[in-house]
Amino acid sequence: MKNRISGLGLIAVLMMGCKAPLNLASVHTEKNIYITDSLTDDEAMDAIIQPYKHELEGKMNTKISHTDTELNKSGDNSNLGSLLADYTFEGADEWAKKNNQPPVDAAVINIGGIRTIIPKGDILTKQIYEVMPFENEIVIVKLHGKDVEGLFDYYLATQKNNPVSHLIIETDNQSISKKLINGKPVDYNKDYYIATSDYLAMGGDNMAFFGKGKLIATGIKMRDLFIEKFKQNPNISAPDDIRLIFKNKKVEE
Repeated sequence: MKNRISGLGLIAVLMMGCKAPLNLASVHTEKNIYITDSLTDDEAMDAIIQPYKHELEGKMNTKISHTDTELNKSGDNSNLGSLLADYTFEGADEWAKKNNQPPVDAAVINIGGIRTIIPKGDILTKQIYEVMPFENEIVIVKLHGKDVEGLFDYYLATQKNNPVSHLIIETDNQSISKKLINGKPVDYNKDYYIATSDYLAMGGDNMAFFGKGKLIATGIKMRDLFIEKFKQNPNISAPDDIRLIFKNKKVEE
């Protein structure tokens, strides 16, 4: 399909943004430019771009780690989901310690933000961009003990496999049969610090419960953190522990 840039249409848009009306008598149309395969390459521009292109390709194809098993997002406790949730927890907790903030208690990320698998074998930088193509940042949400109940209620209602770290959530029919944060029951008199993405903290994926908390920005890009964590772990040991247990879960047909 051909894309057309209309000179007249562009002028019309500019008119809408002006405070004073334009003199239409001075408006004249320009030649339409069609973006097609027939356009010739600009050799001067190519000469400028090529060095940067080669440098970028080199970085993207750099090996940063290795996995002996496929890392995927399947099931309620996917190995890739749990791994990235753990990395989110670790990154946020490290940031908190360096910035005189209370330690992080748990982490929650969304399975929809993980866009693909990482096959068995060497892991390249570009694969992390494919897994996490979004520019999300890690934030820490301070939630009072009573308000953290909203998190558990969310999993009870949705039974969705959004990955967690340092959390155990078990549901049985219409009730929560187990809920642990860092291996301990919820203390309603305590404040909890939950690491997550800015997307979820702002209510994404219907996680409205975060709205009751106080947001602490870290400035850490999730993808940048994941790349660094993979570099720090040259041989990935995929988590296989059970964190989400949905008994009598309704299977979608």
